[in-house]
Amino acid sequence: MNIAENVVRIEAEALRRLAERISGPMAADVGRAVELILACTGRVVVTGMGKSGIIGRKLAATFASTGTPALFLHPAEALHGDLGMVMRGDLVLALSASGETEEILELLPNIKRLGVPLISLTGDSLHPGNGQPPSMLAQAADVALDCSIQKEACTLGLAPTASTTTMLALGDALAVALSERRGFRAEDFAGLHPGGKLGKRLARVSQLMHRGEEMPRVAPATPMIEVICEMSRKGLGVAAVTEDEALIGIISDGDLRRLLEHRGTDVLKLSAGECMTRDPRTIPPESFAAQALNVMEQHKITSLMVVGAGNRLEGVLHLHDLWEVELV
Repeated sequence: MNIAENVVRIEAEALRRLAERISGPMAADVGRAVELILACTGRVVVTGMGKSGIIGRKLAATFASTGTPALFLHPAEALHGDLGMVMRGDLVLALSASGETEEILELLPNIKRLGVPLISLTGDSLHPGNGQPPSMLAQAADVALDCSIQKEACTLGLAPTASTTTMLALGDALAVALSERRGFRAEDFAGLHPGGKLGKRLARVSQLMHRGEEMPRVAPATPMIEVICEMSRKGLGVAAVTEDEALIGIISDGDLRRLLEHRGTDVLKLSAGECMTRDPRTIPPESFAAQALNVMEQHKITSLMVVGAGNRLEGVLHLHDLWEVELV
């Protein structure tokens, strides 16, 4: 347990030092890196070998899911044809603990030939006056970012542990800073994750509602016997009462039961306008499905009328529709 605790403490200390560099001597370089990526008209091409490559794959996925187009390029595969994935207008983000990874260094002439900006994340200390020259990758980079650590968390000091943790954290910091600068919103994230839980939670009412011929709709003068038939055909337990496309009331299964209880079969002689509930609960189509569920739960109803400008009926949302997106 002491070893496990020590690993976490060493990695936490490496992250603390990284945060101090970001707020101090590396602040300008981080800012330049963000500006370079923002100015990129293509994609961020992330590359790295070994454990750095694994971190690179994760960072490419993070960039892509937070509004920055990105892909991962394996440097060895790049040397055997995949270099064609890098195009003018792209930007290369290269990860290397030593900054001397042979496969990445071999890519540099082609990166320079294409005029593609290069940002490096290396483990060599880039502080002025540390007595050590920067690695070849850091020297070649337009912006070199310092992921140096005092020691690895591995007891042998060999396995990439603290070094890969700092690379991951710095890459995440860039991705989040970029998403903030782009004004990336939760609904944008959801749009890129339609199969994920967040994407389902942030579905719009307009995506789930029944519209057109699926909507149970009657006019104020419609006899109640026809209203019941319309409700049965559409199977939503409610009928909207509209006049000139505008919603003026609703008749629900509950309304119908209460009317029959108090007035018996005389209800069948009445019109929809005489039986409807005026000013029903409504929701705009651009609202989130989660907001619709909140309204249903607060008012103990199972259907919501979806209305647009001028109280125009655009759809009907039923509680069952929210089951499909796992909100219920």
